[in-house]
Amino acid sequence: MSIFKAYDVRGVVPDELAPDLARRIGRAAARVLGARCVAVGRDARASSPALSAALVRGLCEEGVDVVDLGLVSTPMLYFGVETLGAGGGIMVTASHNPAQYNGFKICREHAIPVGGESGLAEIGALAVSLESPTASPSRGQVTQRDLRQAYVEHVRALAPLECPPLRVAIDCGNGMGAVGLTPLLERLPLVVERLYFEPDGTFPNHEADPLKTENLKDVIEAVQRRRADFGVAFDGDGDRAVFVDERGAPVPSDRITALLAEAFLRKQPGGLVLYDLRSSRSTAEAIEAAGGVAQVCRVGHSFVKARMRETGAIFAGELSGHFYFRFTPSLVADDGLAAFAAVLDLLAAARKPLSTLVAPLDRYFATGELNRRVRDVPTLLARIEARHRAAGAREISHLDGLLVRYPDWWFNLRPSNTEPMLRLNLEASTQAKMVAERDRLLAEMEAAAD
Repeated sequence: MSIFKAYDVRGVVPDELAPDLARRIGRAAARVLGARCVAVGRDARASSPALSAALVRGLCEEGVDVVDLGLVSTPMLYFGVETLGAGGGIMVTASHNPAQYNGFKICREHAIPVGGESGLAEIGALAVSLESPTASPSRGQVTQRDLRQAYVEHVRALAPLECPPLRVAIDCGNGMGAVGLTPLLERLPLVVERLYFEPDGTFPNHEADPLKTENLKDVIEAVQRRRADFGVAFDGDGDRAVFVDERGAPVPSDRITALLAEAFLRKQPGGLVLYDLRSSRSTAEAIEAAGGVAQVCRVGHSFVKARMRETGAIFAGELSGHFYFRFTPSLVADDGLAAFAAVLDLLAAARKPLSTLVAPLDRYFATGELNRRVRDVPTLLARIEARHRAAGAREISHLDGLLVRYPDWWFNLRPSNTEPMLRLNLEASTQAKMVAERDRLLAEMEAAAD
């Protein structure tokens, strides 16, 4: 059960995840989803064909028809579920994890995610308890579909109608982003420096995790060498994008959230925009200044999408590089390629460098995410909360871990889903305040270490 995480299934192949278990997960998912048809896609990892075949076999054994989308990105799988009217979808991927990992991202109709609190734990428990299947007279059938061109049209709607010939450096990290990106670039008058477009599940050049600064080195160098207008790096399954400005400086994703929110609010005045609670205060301030309603939300794609559906939010963004779009009234999805298209539209309209657009948002001082192992997470969180209640904090929330706000600084401590670890994010109005409060909290965390 340890491979069943908060948002997906993920483990080392074959020690934790092998074809037999994939088949069982297929059978369990068929029962929990209750769908007559499920779309299945896969990434380019060496283990993906065998795991996908076993998964499909399990689905068919339960009488479910499968539409095999082949090698696709996760956003393409979401698009396929919606376009085909499927009752669910399963993407065989371990996202940005190293090559020895693989897993499954599961969704219901309209690409509604299945997470730990919405069916994934049930799938896990059922998968490990299933007996051998009996012969089924209604065995499901498998068909293949190629949705690449339709997906490109879907994303192209976010790009500018008249795109200037910008110079762009793009690093696909040998992941799945290039599958949809390559045909999209044929439709746009861009001068592109292409890095690692060939899908390769061994990730021979660097990890497909653009949140790690070391994995941005190549796209930064390409931006600087080619004097590009901006750069972008995608993660392994294409649902995240991290941007680099024309100087080669990485742009924090909460700044991109703010800029894209401003653009969407010009088209949908007064709309609601969600941002995750690790984001800078400047994100909410920019949304409100643009006439929108800013609302904080929990970290994690299943929580963000659920909140968007509940509230009717027009857009959402996370510090991790997930950007969420309301493509249709029924399809809400995170999509790195859609974020790229939207940033193109932003720059085409602004006719200003990305760094110039970002500069007004850089008015606070943040730590970034700092992780520390802690022996007893609940006890430490209770002690820290008590201290800040006594100090008169303006706001204390348990929306996601512990969130504490003061007029001139705030912090969030979130427990890891998988290990005894706390993740600290902190921001202050001055550098001195940020350093002082950061060091104080880190000292408390380190004193409670294993």
